[in-house]
Amino acid sequence: MAEFETVRRTHAGVRTAQIDEGLRAHMNKVYGTMSVGMLITALAAWAIAGLSVTSDPASGMMIREGQYLTSLGSTIYASPLKWLIMFAPLIFVFGMSAGINRMSAATAQTVFYAFAAVMGISISSIFLVFTGESIVTVFLVTAIAFASLSLYGYTTKRDLSAMGTFLMMGLIGLIVASIINIFLASSALAFAVSAIGVLVFAGLTAYDTQNIKNTYIQMAASGNQEWLGKAAIMGALSLYLDFINMFMMLLSLFGNRE
Repeated sequence: MAEFETVRRTHAGVRTAQIDEGLRAHMNKVYGTMSVGMLITALAAWAIAGLSVTSDPASGMMIREGQYLTSLGSTIYASPLKWLIMFAPLIFVFGMSAGINRMSAATAQTVFYAFAAVMGISISSIFLVFTGESIVTVFLVTAIAFASLSLYGYTTKRDLSAMGTFLMMGLIGLIVASIINIFLASSALAFAVSAIGVLVFAGLTAYDTQNIKNTYIQMAASGNQEWLGKAAIMGALSLYLDFINMFMMLLSLFGNRE
């Protein structure tokens, strides 16, 4: 993919200042949408985890001393429904990617926020497994790493497109290994998936940021605001997935378990 300056020069009919201003607005929308999605995920995860735990021993399964699962918690974490909840975010991503051309920008944004809520439910068990302090610490570390990597992807003159194929192969390998390990429950494989996953999603953060920027520059001359709006939503989805997966991998590696 062409570098920023090369691509920008190809659009002779669009002034550089206009492209720069539009690009800033586009990236602000991408990061803003992603941030709202992250907030929805955090609130959904915290709320579901809180409703899933009680101190009443008569409620059912004990998860640690003095804490038991409520009926909601048993349904989410200890019933066959847990498989649907586990894979629901993946289904959302595939569905949204396949149907984005048939959606309006407003619909795509609504679907993204619904996906963020489902993701929150899916990962809510972290509040039952890890200490609150370690969750906050790992989140802050992830935020710093993500911001640095995304800034690099945005500002670098180096073409990162060559990384795309390699990173996607790594991502597919991680998904397959993670699904296999659901049944194997191997701690060694889980460690390897988390360690490699951090590197893969770190690379994807820089790659996706540059790809979002270059895609906007290539399409800026078209003036298709509906398309650009949907591109911002899909860009937010890409960066959201990079962040949330990097966070989960780091939490698995360094989080303190209850």
